[in-house]
Amino acid sequence: MAEVEATKSLSGLLNGIAQTVYYSNTEITEELLKNELYHELSQEEFKALHEKMKGLLKSIATADMDHAQLEAFLTAQTKRQGGGGVSAEQAAALSRFWKSQRVRVRESLLAQSRWEPGLRGLSWRVDLQTAASRGDAAHSGPVALMELELGRAGQDSEFVCLEFDEAKVNQVLKKMADIQKSIDSVAHRT
Repeated sequence: MAEVEATKSLSGLLNGIAQTVYYSNTEITEELLKNELYHELSQEEFKALHEKMKGLLKSIATADMDHAQLEAFLTAQTKRQGGGGVSAEQAAALSRFWKSQRVRVRESLLAQSRWEPGLRGLSWRVDLQTAASRGDAAHSGPVALMELELGRAGQDSEFVCLEFDEAKVNQVLKKMADIQKSIDSVAHRT
């Protein structure tokens, strides 16, 4: 029965670490985790366990380990000598946690690494009358209109409307081709 309690406590600790590190839950504190899950440990023992599990979770999440990578990593951790390794029970708890939380942790890491505001949508059309309707005979050709929908997480969208004549469209296309060449040169080197 003590083993079941130890497994539950470790699962609770891993979930608590994920709540603070990946899901921005400020209500979960180190002190709360210690008092609720490991009240029998000294502050130093709990701190060491907490830091070890937090470090292992960060390593697993940063590498976005698949099942095979996770098993190899945890096997190596169980074979480590001294206090740096993990027990078989801890490895099993880490494995169960990662299998159930991998997608959610990955989504959280991606959301934390995005530039803000993000592009939510893009629509465009070619308008033959916009330039002529302004009475500008010099630019009476077709005009490309592009609407960008920009937004930050949890906020309403903002819209930006851009107008391009043929020369500006060609400039944008050239810049996009340059970007593609740069990406291709980097991608082919690795």
